[in-house]
Amino acid sequence: MPFRIAALLAAAVLLSAQTSTEGKQKVRQIKELARKGAEAIPQLDPFLADPEWEVRGEAVRSLVEIGTRGSIDPLVKATRDDDAEIQIRATEGLVNFYVPGYVKSGISGSIRRMGNTIQTKWIDSTDTTAIESYVEVRPEVIEALGRLVRGGASLIGRATAARAVGVLRGKAAVPDLLDALRSKDDRLMIESLIALQKIGDGSAGPRVAFLVRDLEERVQVTALETVGLLRATEVAPEVREALERARTPKVRQAALSALSMLPDPANRQIFLPNLSDREDGVRAAAAEGLGRIGNPEDKPAIQAIYDNERSARSKTAQAFALVALGSIDYESFSPLRYLVQTLNSRSWRGVAQAFLIEAARDERVRRKLLENWNGHTKDERIGMGWVLAYSGSKESLQYLEAMSQDQETAISQEGIRALRTLRGRVR
Repeated sequence: MPFRIAALLAAAVLLSAQTSTEGKQKVRQIKELARKGAEAIPQLDPFLADPEWEVRGEAVRSLVEIGTRGSIDPLVKATRDDDAEIQIRATEGLVNFYVPGYVKSGISGSIRRMGNTIQTKWIDSTDTTAIESYVEVRPEVIEALGRLVRGGASLIGRATAARAVGVLRGKAAVPDLLDALRSKDDRLMIESLIALQKIGDGSAGPRVAFLVRDLEERVQVTALETVGLLRATEVAPEVREALERARTPKVRQAALSALSMLPDPANRQIFLPNLSDREDGVRAAAAEGLGRIGNPEDKPAIQAIYDNERSARSKTAQAFALVALGSIDYESFSPLRYLVQTLNSRSWRGVAQAFLIEAARDERVRRKLLENWNGHTKDERIGMGWVLAYSGSKESLQYLEAMSQDQETAISQEGIRALRTLRGRVR
């Protein structure tokens, strides 16, 4: 009997070695095929069904590297693989087709494997990377990613898929993201919340309400941000409760910021005392909230603070509030001019641009910007181009058409993208 067991073990070891050798040969074959580019895709496809994960993984890597439209179908197929690493590589490969270079900033490059267990260097999502509205993503891509969000082979793979859905603005996967909020995994919950922010489907806002009371600070803060960005006015009572019970300054500021995006006159008495708070983020949120409520009686108080404000964060928000309350002249040091000039700041241009986009939905503000269209710096022109892209009307097309033909390459390229976005909105 011992001899029989030994023989069986020896046979198993030999079979394993043979399989490993065969697998290495297939990996070399895949690398050779990949050098042919897109024409090799039909020959790479069968390797996705190979019994060895190393072979399937190399096939996925090659498909991602080729990166043509023909890679999409086999990568969608690879998302159904049972292996967590292959799911992650296929996920980031699909996004890479629509956002070139995405793989380089993703987590697939840091994957380390110990048997069936994978380890990665996870980087929290803090950027606003997302496709423009004119980019059309194939429905089967979003369906595949949504399926991974709901039931991928690993929690880190599910979080990777949630991030991917956000970048691709996959509205069809919103139910999958909402389901993931019940996962109890902080990373997956946070990535799902950020994805919902990028997609911007307001109907999802009330479904996030239960998380504004979460005991984990990062989850609670992200949930509050999401409720605000989705303009979930129904959740205002829960946000006010979170503000009253805030355990940390960060939660307090997040709750106040969320309230500032839900313009309810009932919040006015909350904002007024916080206009002069020592924390610049709190002062900023209070000013934003008062600006959106739109009570002209608050304008003198905001103006007085604006005139003496030293924090760029607070001053930018106060400028927005004053513009929202009717200060739309374009003289030097005026609030509207200050917002435009802040487009030159690397640190605050994104904030200023968001405020201008919101303010420019008012035709009077938009007209004032168009009256002063010429004579700006490169960064100001690019930023104002995107303001028109998201808040302009048909009358704005001529300005972006001229921008798309600018002699300075950086301006013309952004002008082309902004023009495509505006045309998609007003067609």
